[in-house]
Amino acid sequence: MSVDVEDYFHVAALSRVIRREDWSSMEYRAESSTRCLLELFAECDIKATFFILGWVAKRSPDLIRAIHGAGHEVACHGMSHELVYRQTPEVFAAETRESKDLLEQILGVKIQGYRAASWSITRQSLWALDIIHDLGFEYDSSIFPIRHDVYGIPDAPRRPELIRTPAGKQLVEFPPSTARILGTSLPVAGGGYFRLLPYWLTRWGLRQVNRDNGAFMFYLHPWEVDPAQPRIEASWFSRFRHYTNLHRTEDRLRQLIGQFPFTTVRNVLADTGLLAA
Repeated sequence: MSVDVEDYFHVAALSRVIRREDWSSMEYRAESSTRCLLELFAECDIKATFFILGWVAKRSPDLIRAIHGAGHEVACHGMSHELVYRQTPEVFAAETRESKDLLEQILGVKIQGYRAASWSITRQSLWALDIIHDLGFEYDSSIFPIRHDVYGIPDAPRRPELIRTPAGKQLVEFPPSTARILGTSLPVAGGGYFRLLPYWLTRWGLRQVNRDNGAFMFYLHPWEVDPAQPRIEASWFSRFRHYTNLHRTEDRLRQLIGQFPFTTVRNVLADTGLLAA
């Protein structure tokens, strides 16, 4: 179980109508919605990995301590939620280092995992894997093995494994999960797919992943359990992606938790031998 801790105004689907310089003036809801997930996970007795956006960590350090204090894994989601392939290597390295250092200063522990904004490590930004390695991360979860208009490497590995970076270094990659149907990879890992696809299809796909590949990677965002969030005027497609079925996410999540066991990314990789226990 993984959670990308960001607010509704950080998402790529709304980036054309919300300027980054306006973030600080927007209604801030990430803390309350993340605490709702913490309560749900405590009630259901599961642990998760929270990939924290540095912008949120700066604003809510006590939230980060609460996540860690509840026994969950804290990982890095960058600082600005800018797509990696829109950054230079120098900017990406600087902001990723800043975010990792911030989380480590707040918690006093080493941050081991990284996930890029909107899965934006693609063929054109594979150089980022070397930076992630050199910054001391032990695993990455940024490469979605599907075809998509914003992200994805369709022929990338579909299961967690040790990969080689462009410079030949080794890094563990744990991709969001896909099921195979009619020779095509179907994204069943969560997020918008969890809200847009019928629940039974997600359940079927995740069971296939369990049967074929072992553990699956599921993800969601705190704003997806916050149906009362402000509605932003954007294109119909962006509104469709962002707002569809927000009112159903929490109930579906409860159902999912009742049908599958969940733990942190770090625990799964240790159990499979990809990381030291």
